[in-house]
Amino acid sequence: MKAIQCVAFGPLENLVLADVPDPVAEAGEIVVQVKTAGVNFPDALMVQGKYQVKPPLPFVPGLECAGVVSSVGAGVTGFKPGDRVAALPNPGAFAEQVRVPASAAFLIPDKITFPAAAAFLLTYGTSWYGLVTRGHLAAGETLLVLGASGGVGLAAVQIGKLLGARVIAAASSAEKLDLCMRNGADAVIDYSHEDLKARVRELTNGKGADVIFDPVGGDFTEAALRSCAWRGRLLVIGFAAGAIPKLPANLILLKGCSVIGVLWGSYSVQEPEAYRAEMLALIKRLAAGELVPHVSATYPLARSVDALNALIGRSATGKVVIET
Repeated sequence: MKAIQCVAFGPLENLVLADVPDPVAEAGEIVVQVKTAGVNFPDALMVQGKYQVKPPLPFVPGLECAGVVSSVGAGVTGFKPGDRVAALPNPGAFAEQVRVPASAAFLIPDKITFPAAAAFLLTYGTSWYGLVTRGHLAAGETLLVLGASGGVGLAAVQIGKLLGARVIAAASSAEKLDLCMRNGADAVIDYSHEDLKARVRELTNGKGADVIFDPVGGDFTEAALRSCAWRGRLLVIGFAAGAIPKLPANLILLKGCSVIGVLWGSYSVQEPEAYRAEMLALIKRLAAGELVPHVSATYPLARSVDALNALIGRSATGKVVIET
């Protein structure tokens, strides 16, 4: 089969389209014929050797996919050949086929398209875990979303509205903010030229944001913390800006607020039953049309490098998807 292979950590351009052996399902596993694969920031970081996990070389990148079950291993129940699934390889999705633990796969109904399924699991799982399980966002509260036009950001905007929050979306261009408004944001901030703290105070009548969803990091994190309301919650999702911020602890003290780490991957390992129940409930919301992934671009497998560059170059909004 064809697969994108990382043979050495470094620039994305070092990735190669290779012929590799077809996977064989072992006990507790399924093999998925991949139709689509979601593209995420950790994919690029993993290839560059900058992620907290370094797979043994060579490896096939890609953390989420959707497709059809082609075979099942010993002891697998709940899946059979021909089932439509979304799955979370760790990694391996940028390929025509992938071997996945059955526990990391989810049945999807016919009404969910493969591009939507491949764009859903990681971003909406992360955002729901952050806002609901960790952040306890409540109806009537104000949610500030940084990087709001990206994959997890746009998911957070939609989930915030679904939960009854007032959503303020922050992004870096008018085009991106228009997308946020079309996905439910109540107000927007263009932090490429607006002062984030001042604008949040203006939009909240001086109160600040109750929950801050931050997948960006860098200098924006401290500015967002300064925008936090009394007893607010700053959710640390990731560092798309590249720099890991250092926060003045006195701000946390004075605001009586909490800084909360949101690492969805560890949640799936530490609390697998709660994680799986959460994902099954989210897929029902996807099937009901309550949550709608925004796929801004699709690329063929052979152009996976272009897909990754579109993501890290900030030219893409929502999710980028690879079609095999």
